[in-house]
Formats: sequence, structure tokens, C-alpha cells
Amino acid sequence: MAQSFRDQMTDSAYVSMQFEERFGLLVDSEWNKRRTNRLKLLIRKADYAYPQACIEDINYAPERHLDKGQITRLSLCGYIQDCNNVIILGATGTGKSYLGCALGVAANRNFYSVRYIRLPDLFAELAIARGEGSFQKTIKEYKKVKLLILDEWLLLSLSYSEARDLLEIVEARCGRGSTIFCSQFEVKGWFQKIGDETIADAICDRIVHNAYTIILNGDSLRKVKRINSEL
Repeated sequence: MAQSFRDQMTDSAYVSMQFEERFGLLVDSEWNKRRTNRLKLLIRKADYAYPQACIEDINYAPERHLDKGQITRLSLCGYIQDCNNVIILGATGTGKSYLGCALGVAANRNFYSVRYIRLPDLFAELAIARGEGSFQKTIKEYKKVKLLILDEWLLLSLSYSEARDLLEIVEARCGRGSTIFCSQFEVKGWFQKIGDETIADAICDRIVHNAYTIILNGDSLRKVKRINSEL
């Protein structure tokens, strides 16, 4: 606010204004500055793969078959208020990670806490936490995040310990927060990837029954970008 006051003192445009008007502008400036700083902090803490991703830049090319209305509704974050999930499916390079990050940034704009992490990195983090005796503390931290984005979801088959740890995360967040799952595989293929039938049923039941599904079609965006750069 002090800087805004100094700016007013050196700008002739403010000379004719009443004190109340100038003070109101100072308050508005300070409020906007704090909101901007808070948003920047939320985005930094989310640790996105694409921190600059935004809903406005999503490619709605016809071959992708994306429902713009659905994406717009999700960007309003009603699903987070209802603790529902989002499943983003598509082949390699179709933009799953970017879309997940764009929805995450949209949540940050509404001042929800978000955490982005690749599933292999999550397992590594949980394994370290278990070894250090801080496993339950780590689970509680993930429990408190309003939106968790799990990228590379079930890209590889899980060991029993990984499946057990994943159930801990999913169970802790069920009804308390929303999760975006970015996967190459349809839901029916998740059971085989998880392995243990009982754990697979428990995980999928907590995810699928209250989830919105987005299917990304078309060629790999990386391939398209490379071809265009060569023309």
C-alpha cells in the first residue's frame, strides 16, 4: 500500500480527487495485490508440469471431440465443492497432462489448494515417508489438498505394497477432496493394473461412481507440433 501511495503522490491524475476516493483506490490496489500474490503462491505450491496452462488456451480442434461446455463447467469448480472426481483418458501426447494442469490452475484462480504429481513420484514419496516413519503424516497432507492431480495414472502395473498405499490415499480423500486422474487406459483396464482384486474394487469404487470423464482423441499434439515445425 505504501508503494501505491507514493505512486499517487507523483501522479497528477490524483491531485483533484477527494481523500475518500484516493483511499478507496489504495485499498483496492492492496486487495488486488494480495489476491495476486496468493494465486502465485498456490500455483507454485501445486508444482505443475505446465504451470502456464489455462482453460482459455485449450485446443478444441474437431478431431479431439472435446466438449467445450463440459470443460467450461469444470473450470467453475463445482465438482470440487461436491468432492467429485475427473477422469481424463487419452493416448500418449493427446494433452491429458496439460488439460489436468489447466483445470488445476482454474481451481487455483478460485483459491483452492492443488497438488500435481506423477503417480510413480507419489509412490516414491510414500515409500520414503514409510521408511522415515512419517507415512501417516504424508497421507494427512494429501488428505487436506482440495484438488489432487495424479498424472501417469496406472501407466505401469502395481506391486501389492503400491496398491495398498494407493488405497490409503484414495480412501483418505474420498468425500473430502477431488482428484483428477490422467490415464492412457480405460477404467476397465485399471483392475488388471492394480492387481489385487479386493484392493482394485475398493479403489475403483471410490473413484468412478462420482467422476466426470473426458476422452481426448486425435493425433499426438507433440507429433503435430513437430510436423508443423518442419513445414
